[in-house]
Amino acid sequence: AILPVISKTKHPRAIEASTKYFLTQAIASCLLLFSCTTNAWYTGTWSITQMDDSYTSTTMLIALTMKAGTAPTHFWLPEVMQGSTLTTAMLISTWQKIAPMTLIFLMSNHIQSNVTLMLGLLSTTFGGWGGMNQTQLRKMMAYSSIANMGWTVLALSSQPKASLVSLFIYIITIIPTISMMELMSTKTLQNMTTSWSTSPTTSTTLTLLLLSTAGLPPLTGFIPKLLILNELVIQNLTPIAVAATTASLLSLVFYLRTAYLTALLNSPSSATSTMKWRQKMKTKSTIMTPTALTTMTMLPSMIK
Repeated sequence: AILPVISKTKHPRAIEASTKYFLTQAIASCLLLFSCTTNAWYTGTWSITQMDDSYTSTTMLIALTMKAGTAPTHFWLPEVMQGSTLTTAMLISTWQKIAPMTLIFLMSNHIQSNVTLMLGLLSTTFGGWGGMNQTQLRKMMAYSSIANMGWTVLALSSQPKASLVSLFIYIITIIPTISMMELMSTKTLQNMTTSWSTSPTTSTTLTLLLLSTAGLPPLTGFIPKLLILNELVIQNLTPIAVAATTASLLSLVFYLRTAYLTALLNSPSSATSTMKWRQKMKTKSTIMTPTALTTMTMLPSMIK
């Protein structure tokens, strides 16, 4: 159903993005069906909660991570989001990830911990490394999605509930972030430099959302990372926690660069330009923004 949404703009880049999305999802679906058939052959049931073979669970995990857009099968996500509109990119990075991540959560007890740790570290590393040199905001958000999904997968081996919290916080943070970009009609970093002169209130809000997505305290995005790191240390996986923290610094670079261009740079503008201090906000931005920034105090009770 997402294919007509991607290609609705009738632009060659949108058609290319929809084709890439279709081919990638078709390959992932074939691999998923193969894994389910193999599991049914071994266990006599089609339920993914009963998987005794490690090979079957690993191949199914790879198929689901390809659908979710995590490393090392993340190659399609930046190109597809770049060829889509900001609204479609928001759907791809949020709604389209719920189904595969739910299936991964259901089969988390049958997945080898070494596999999830490796996939999580690869996603956090590739997501941070790939987004550093990007000037297109949609590609940057794609690599941000890859990095955040890495944290979600990383928590499956130690605390599956923390992975659900991480996914939930990512969704409620990325929706107002992309909505703010659409509201200001910004698609590149160059556009971000002129946003403050036209709408300082929206630019300040976008800066806080970016810092929340980066995981800086005391914003909401800090808590999932703290919970995951705490669980890794409890499970005597301190080297993995250190590696994940180091990889998150790569993501922090382009988050801070975008926030710096948005809030701290005032590009040259004419004296007749007016600041929109009371810019009309869309409903989804108005509702989701306070939630993304101020729900930190309620999160510890969500994982008990």
